[in-house]
Amino acid sequence: MTQPASLSQTKARYEAWLKAGVFSVPVPTDKKHRPSIMMPPPNVTGSLHMGHALNLTLQDVLYRFLRMQGHEVLWQPGMDHAGIATQMVVERQLEKEGSSRKALGREAFVERVWSWKEESGGQILDQQKTLGVCADWDRARFTMDEGLSKAVREVFVRLFDEGLIYKDEKLVNWDTVFQTAISDVEVNNEVRQGKFYYFRYPLVDAPDRYLVIATTRPETMFGDVAVAVHPEDERYQDLIGKMVRLPLTDREIPIVADTYCDPEKGTGAVKITPAHDFNDFEVGQRHSLERITVMDPQGKLAGSFVPEAFQGLAQMPAREKIIAALEGLGLLEKIEDKEITVPLGERSGAVVEPRLTPQWFVNMKPLAEKALKAVADGETVFLPENWTKVYNDWLENIEPWCISRQLWWGHQIPIWYGPDQTAFAAQSLEEASEKAKAHYGKTVELVQEEDVLDTWFSSALWPFSTLGWPEKTPELDVFYPTHTLITGFDIIFFWVARMIMMGLHFTGKVPFKTVYIHALVLDEKGQKMSKSKGNAQNPLDLIGEYGPDALRYALAINATPGRDVRFSPAQVEQGRNFITKLRNAARFVTLQREKAGEQQASQTPTHFLNKWILQECSALIPSLTKQMEAYRYDLALQALQQFTRDLFCDWYLELTKPLFEESADPMLKAETIGTMEQVLQIILRLFHPFCPFASEEIWEGVFEAQFLIYEKWPEVLSGASDDESQQLAQDLIALISAIRTARGELSVPPKALAPLYASADHPLFEKAGPLLKKLARISEIHVTSAPAGAALQVQALEQNFVIPLEGLIDIGAEKQRLEKVIAKAEKEIKGLSAKLSNKTFTENAPAAVIEKNTTRLAEEQARSKAAAQALQSLS
Repeated sequence: MTQPASLSQTKARYEAWLKAGVFSVPVPTDKKHRPSIMMPPPNVTGSLHMGHALNLTLQDVLYRFLRMQGHEVLWQPGMDHAGIATQMVVERQLEKEGSSRKALGREAFVERVWSWKEESGGQILDQQKTLGVCADWDRARFTMDEGLSKAVREVFVRLFDEGLIYKDEKLVNWDTVFQTAISDVEVNNEVRQGKFYYFRYPLVDAPDRYLVIATTRPETMFGDVAVAVHPEDERYQDLIGKMVRLPLTDREIPIVADTYCDPEKGTGAVKITPAHDFNDFEVGQRHSLERITVMDPQGKLAGSFVPEAFQGLAQMPAREKIIAALEGLGLLEKIEDKEITVPLGERSGAVVEPRLTPQWFVNMKPLAEKALKAVADGETVFLPENWTKVYNDWLENIEPWCISRQLWWGHQIPIWYGPDQTAFAAQSLEEASEKAKAHYGKTVELVQEEDVLDTWFSSALWPFSTLGWPEKTPELDVFYPTHTLITGFDIIFFWVARMIMMGLHFTGKVPFKTVYIHALVLDEKGQKMSKSKGNAQNPLDLIGEYGPDALRYALAINATPGRDVRFSPAQVEQGRNFITKLRNAARFVTLQREKAGEQQASQTPTHFLNKWILQECSALIPSLTKQMEAYRYDLALQALQQFTRDLFCDWYLELTKPLFEESADPMLKAETIGTMEQVLQIILRLFHPFCPFASEEIWEGVFEAQFLIYEKWPEVLSGASDDESQQLAQDLIALISAIRTARGELSVPPKALAPLYASADHPLFEKAGPLLKKLARISEIHVTSAPAGAALQVQALEQNFVIPLEGLIDIGAEKQRLEKVIAKAEKEIKGLSAKLSNKTFTENAPAAVIEKNTTRLAEEQARSKAAAQALQSLS
């Protein structure tokens, strides 16, 4: 039992869970509401990373805790079809084969993606199982399976009929590689070293006078339709309303006044390009300016407003040629180096262009109002609470949601166009044809919209579509609203808020009662993990080396709400060490049981140590349960670890060893074994949500029972309170600890026996004298003054104890050793104090370095003080 289970053993245990249907939830036969947990669906292309591991661990802890409290719980798993990511994977396969998406055609390409999904997609589901995830896999859903697709069409048609879905030409994030609109979450903003270009735009009525503008994107200038200045900028008051000539073209554009301009930034004059900049788009709307598109879907200059010499040029060649041309005309004022933020496509890595295109949108404001009220009324609660403000801020300023994507893989938008481009939203072509016939008065040919829906559209329906909506299913009746959503803060806008809005709009209820937002998993230095930095940790590798329980332990114990997890493999190793300690404790209990044989023990503990440990264990249960209910899994596991390691293993098992000597009372042995087993049972049940494999393995080995998840969550032990035993045990531990510490400071040999002199009598001497002698290496206890001479002075239990050192150590050699310790510590103290007093160091050194030096100084000061006290005791 001391050896950790191998991966094959944990896999076998997981298979046993599956075979027994431990996680399976039967179809409900009554209307009683039951808790459910919606697993955030990973991408079908995904592979398990540390963020997944943390998220899944927290969900699994919650699931097992609820199950052990007696609830029938549904943990709904599944996968997201991940439109752009999946299409990219299959397109790359085709490229290697010398083919392409367009060569195959839409229908054949979609069939190819489905084939890839069935053969290779979804590996992340198997990876989740290695972590011990206990979702109801028989109910796993896919965002493009038939049931969810029906829900998507139903939602789209209803929103369209309600006037909330519409088509419009607006700016979107445009990926020039995939040639599609993408969401903000699919854009990585990267800070780079760039340049600020200052150009001269000549005034029409005074050609020798120029308005200097500053820009980071010269290549968009052919789409300029105005120059804006701040209305209170005194430099340009006389120019507002005048015209400037757009260089390299024959166009004249106006100078407008707008508060968007910052007089302190650049020259205070800004070129306005509504079709290629989000801020400029807003300025253009305020001033009714024309929108001129000067880039094609690939990001190359194109269109009638682009001079012939610049047609077809990509971003950087166009920029270089424009700068050279302006310089040749004497219109380049200067170029400055500047840090700029460059938006990059998450999947393609290409520069994302703001592009004006016709897209489908959802008007979110009416939906947002209900969602804001639901959280304000406490129907849904965010943990930590500070995320409520983030949620509110976004919803209060919500913009229309662009839901169309120019892809082939995904939910094709259920819109059919008639001959005059009238749009008909319908569940099918047949339904659309009926609507068109009613509109035109005859049968007409219809063409379906080619765009697909944003992946987040189907994800927004996840909590109720997976339960069978729009059908009225038993699952929808009893599992919705769900219990808790556990997710990361980065998708509060893109997923959480939209689920709340959609849930309220289509079911009349919030989708979940609690939203637990966990933080990021960073490396031990607080840096974001990435392969490029070389600091990424692969959870599968860690599971292979340390086992799944050790990884779960490390993640859970560090998952403090509101604080990022600073993670290192050393924490996983600590988890494995703790599990090994628990295994060894269980082995000790089993060994004592085997040695003692069958003995009838008293139902009520009589020995003070047994009474004490039961009282401590009983006190742990309600406090730990309270932390579990508050989602403070970190505090719950810390408390459980402290009790198990410090009290149960290091003290209780150690203190009771003398009770198992051959001469000990058989009835007391049986009583102590029974107490050990009772406490171990409670520990394993409390431990199970965090480390399911090891806890159940030990449970089976010691108690010969299966499936720990079926066991009841522990409750307070009746009759476990005994203040006298509590005090006696605490005093015994305090005195033994003080004696051991004092002996260690003077290098007293561990096995050496010595008498103990007490200044006053204590109940310990009568009731626990033999235990004190054995565990503190005491030969005799005297309640009298100690003889003169070098001695250990031990302060404990509000009195002074003395242990003579004569014959225990070489006092002269020990004095020399202590003097060396003090000298070395003082030298370190002097150097560290000088460093920390140096303003140059404290003002320039990283905070972590200062903290490290401050800690070292405190350690050296403590070492010097302890050695000095020990030296004094030898005088």
